[in-house]
Amino acid sequence: MKKIVLASVLCFCFYSYGQHQDRVDFIKAKVYLSPIPEEKMIKGGVIYRFNVLQNVDSIFLDAKNIDFLKVELDGNKTDFTSTENIISIKHKFKKGASHKLLLEYEAKPKQTVYFVGWNDDVEGNEQIWTQGQGKYTSHWLPSFDDMEEKVEFDLTIEADKKYQVIANGNLLLKTNNDGENPIWLFDMKKPMSSYLLAFAMGTYDKQVLTSESGVTIENYYYLDDNLKVEPTYRYTKRIFDFFENEIGVAYPWQNYKQVPVHDFLYAGMENTSATFFSDAYFIDSTSFIDRNYVNINAHELAHQWFGNLVTEKNSEHHWLHEGFATYFAYLAEKEIFGDDYFYWKLFETAKVLSDISEKGEGESLLNPKASSLTFYEKGAWALAILKDKVGEDDFKTGIESYLNKYKFQNVTVSDFIVEMELASGKDLGEFREVWLVNETFNFEIAKAYLEKSNRFLKQFFEFQEEIDATDVLDDEKLKWIWHSETPWQFKSQIIKDYISQISDSSLKKILANEKSIKIRQSIATSKKNIPEDLRSHFESLLEDESYSTKEVMLFRLWDAYPENRKLYLDQTKDINGHPNKNVRLLWLTLALFTPDYNSTESINYHRELVSYTDAKYNPEIRQTAFQYLFEIKALNDEAYANLIKTTNHHSWQFRNYARRLLDTLWGDEEQKKEIEKVANQLNSSDLRYLKTKLN
Repeated sequence: MKKIVLASVLCFCFYSYGQHQDRVDFIKAKVYLSPIPEEKMIKGGVIYRFNVLQNVDSIFLDAKNIDFLKVELDGNKTDFTSTENIISIKHKFKKGASHKLLLEYEAKPKQTVYFVGWNDDVEGNEQIWTQGQGKYTSHWLPSFDDMEEKVEFDLTIEADKKYQVIANGNLLLKTNNDGENPIWLFDMKKPMSSYLLAFAMGTYDKQVLTSESGVTIENYYYLDDNLKVEPTYRYTKRIFDFFENEIGVAYPWQNYKQVPVHDFLYAGMENTSATFFSDAYFIDSTSFIDRNYVNINAHELAHQWFGNLVTEKNSEHHWLHEGFATYFAYLAEKEIFGDDYFYWKLFETAKVLSDISEKGEGESLLNPKASSLTFYEKGAWALAILKDKVGEDDFKTGIESYLNKYKFQNVTVSDFIVEMELASGKDLGEFREVWLVNETFNFEIAKAYLEKSNRFLKQFFEFQEEIDATDVLDDEKLKWIWHSETPWQFKSQIIKDYISQISDSSLKKILANEKSIKIRQSIATSKKNIPEDLRSHFESLLEDESYSTKEVMLFRLWDAYPENRKLYLDQTKDINGHPNKNVRLLWLTLALFTPDYNSTESINYHRELVSYTDAKYNPEIRQTAFQYLFEIKALNDEAYANLIKTTNHHSWQFRNYARRLLDTLWGDEEQKKEIEKVANQLNSSDLRYLKTKLN
C-alpha cells in the first residue's frame, strides 16, 4: 500500500510559485509520511519540482541525520552524497531546465518531531506533533533551513485509524479501506517556507466555524474537554473577522486550524494554516479571567499574514514577524475588551521596557540576537508610534500595500519602511532611528502617546505625580478614584503602586463593596500582611471566581492564621484550579505541612503530589510538583526517577530546571545516595545527564 501511495499520490501535476534562489528554484513538493511512533521514526518520501536558474554542477537540501533509501532525478538513479546535515545531488544542471527529484528516506528525529504519550499507561493520550521553529524541519524532511526558499508543499500521511491527522492546507482525501491504515491527503495552493510545515496526530474532536468571508475554522479538542471548548476558543471567529477587516488583506490560506498538543515547547506556533498550542491553555470558564487563550489565539492568527504570507529574509528582520503579531493581537483585544484594556496593556509593557532600558540593557529591534521582550513588546510599541505618526488611514494603506506587494516572498525592514513612506508621504528616517535602531526605549514619547490617547492614563500620570510629590495617598484621593468612572486598570495600578499608603479602613471598604475580581486580586497579591480586623474580608477572597486569587489567598491566610489552617484547607479541598492545577498542588503541599491535618490521609496526599511529577502531566504541573516536594523535603524514589528522566526532556526550559534541581540535590550526601540508588534501576538512555556528574 505504501509503495502504491508513493508512486501515485506523489505524482500529481505541479504548478510553479517560484522564489528567488541563487542557482535553482524549488517550486513544489509532494511529501509522503508514515510515522512509526514505537520506534520514534519517520518513513518518508518526497518529490520536488525545481527550475534551474543558472548552470550548476550540484544542488543540495538540508537533511539532518536522514538515511536515504532511494534518490532519483527525473526517474533515474543519480549520484548523491549525504552527510549529517545535507544531501548533495551531483549533475550538470543547465539553465532553463526543469527537473523532478525523488527522495525516499528514514529518519529518527532528535528534535522537531515529538512522539508523546507512547510509553505511559494512559489510553488515548498518544500524540505526534512537529515544531519547526525557524529552520528545523530538515530533521524529518529533506528541505530548506533558509527561509527564503518558498515551496508549495502537499502532505500525504499514513496513520493508525484510531487517530486524527491535522496538517497544513485542505484535507482533500482520507481513505477508508478495511484492514488498512487511512491515508490523509492535504493540499496547499500557495508556497511557504519549510519551517512552517507541520503535522499533528492524536485523538481529537473538533468545533467547526465559518468566517464572514467563508473561510473554514477548525478548533480541535480532546474528547473529554468538550466543556472547555467555548471558553478556550472564545472570540475566535470575531478575531478572524476583525483581522481580515483591519489588515485589509484577505486571509491568505485555504482554511485555519487550531490544535492543542501535550508538552509543547512554547505557548503556540503559527504553522501555515495550522496553529499548534500548549494544551495548558485549554481552560474552563473560571480560568478565563486569569489565563485565557485570547492573546495567543490572536497572536498566532496574525502571523498567518505577518510571517507566513510575508516572511523575513533573516533574523535581522524578526520585528516584521513578532512585533507585528504582538501589535495586531493587542488590536484584536482592543476590539474585544475595549480601549482601556489596550492602552493600559501598552502602559504595562512600557514600564518593563523602560526599566530594562534604564539598566543599560535595552536592545535594538534590528539586533538579530535581541530578546523576545524586545521583538514582541518593543516591536508592538514601534508600530503603535508609527500609526500615530502617519495616521490611521495611511498606516492601513501602507500595511495593505506591503502585504500585497510582497505576498509569498521574503522581506526586509527597509522594504516595509519604504511602503509606509510611500503611503504616508512622510520621511520615516527619524522614526527608524528612535524606535528601530536605538537600543533605548523612549518612555517620554510613549508616555505622551498614552496621555494623548487615553484620558484615564492622563489622569493616572497626573495623579501619580501629585502623590509622588507629597508622598501621601489620603482617603479623599482614594475616595475620588473609587467614586469616579475610572476603569479597573486604574484602580488596580493604584493598589499595586501605593498599597503601603492605603489605610486598613479604606481597604476594608473596598473589599466590602468592590465587585471587580481584578481589583480584588490586586489587593490579594499586593497586601503582604493580613491584620486581624481585615481577616474576614480577606477570607471572602477565597470565594472569588478566580483560581489565581484562590491560590494566593489560600497561602496567605494559611500562613497568617495557623489556628485556622484546617478551616482554609477544608474550604479549598476540592479545587483543582487552572490547567496547571495551581490550587490543588498548593493544597496538597500545605496539607502535608500542616500537623494533624487528616493524618490518616497523608500517605495519599503525598502519593498524589508525587504522581504529578509523571510525564503524563504537562511541564508546568510537573515543575511545580517537583518544587513543592523539594521545599518540604518529600521527594521519594518515584519523584527522583521522574526528575532524572526529565533532565533529558525535549523542552529546554523544563530540562534546564530539572538539571538545576538535580545539581542542588546532588550536593547533599543523603540525597545523592538516594539518587544513585534510583539510577541503578533506570535505563541507560535515562541517565545521559546524570552520567556527566558520575564521570
